[in-house]
Amino acid sequence: KTRLSYFLQNSSSSPKMKSKKVGKHCTYFRPSPEEAQLWSEAFDELLANKYGLAAFRAFLKSEFCEENIEFWLACEDFKKTKSPQKLTSKAKKIYNDFIEKEAPKEINIDFQTKNMIAQNIQEVTHTCFSAAQKRVYSLMENNSYPRFLESEFYQELCKKTPIARAAQGT
Repeated sequence: KTRLSYFLQNSSSSPKMKSKKVGKHCTYFRPSPEEAQLWSEAFDELLANKYGLAAFRAFLKSEFCEENIEFWLACEDFKKTKSPQKLTSKAKKIYNDFIEKEAPKEINIDFQTKNMIAQNIQEVTHTCFSAAQKRVYSLMENNSYPRFLESEFYQELCKKTPIARAAQGT
């Protein structure tokens, strides 16, 4: 809880965290309670929102399972890669970081899926990690996402707060 609060304070008050992309709705400012409530409608709503994604990532970190969202994001980036050389190097990095036995951020997937990926990266395609990504997405959607929605952290985001009064001197 403390980590999440710290994360929220820093990301919502720091002007440096504001995205530099012009014309896109990509800021890290605290969402309105209405915007935060939209995240409960669908897991994709949460992942599509920059702040929602950052909040969910911080929540996963507090539960010691942030490797799931990191893997999912790495796969999303991987699928957008155009260059065959970059595709191959990214595939190897994803495999080394998340898939192989004793990987630093090893994800929890079955042996068959791991073997299938090991074969798939011999001839790299954009779909090398699709099965594993679907499993991790499902795991997050069915386990972590409901816990996130029940968390005190998320509930605080959804509360309508009265306008803060000016701080009184001590």
